[in-house]
Amino acid sequence: MATLLAACAGFLFAVLWFDLMFDVQVQRHRGASVLPEATLASIAAYYRRVTTDAHPMGRLVGAVMLVAVAVALERLVRGPAPIALRLGTVALVAAPTLLAAGRVVPNAVRLARRADPAPVQSALARAICRDHLVCLGCIAALLALVLVAG
Repeated sequence: MATLLAACAGFLFAVLWFDLMFDVQVQRHRGASVLPEATLASIAAYYRRVTTDAHPMGRLVGAVMLVAVAVALERLVRGPAPIALRLGTVALVAAPTLLAAGRVVPNAVRLARRADPAPVQSALARAICRDHLVCLGCIAALLALVLVAG
């Protein structure tokens, strides 16, 4: 089960890395209340491709998240590792999964539509970047925990 969890974490890390290649564009404009149109267009176009145009392939990411949560829960119940490690594993996979389902994906879909005014789109792009950085930290810690502790 550790191998499956590590594979899921590695896949999710790679997905986050690709997302962040677009998200980090917001970092160049920290002082601006509204992101430049070219930045918004680039980020929104990426999220249009991955949330809408690539359907149903986007469901693969959700499926991998669910498999990772299921494996972490199974390890919590039956795993030989100390309870703190098992609880940590569940937390490190559940937190980004819930964040993605509850906030990141809805924000990305909304940004991809480009229906909101530029200040709202800017706030969405910044929130997505911030949330993805949190998710990346959780998934990196999960991967390290699984690889080190088995």
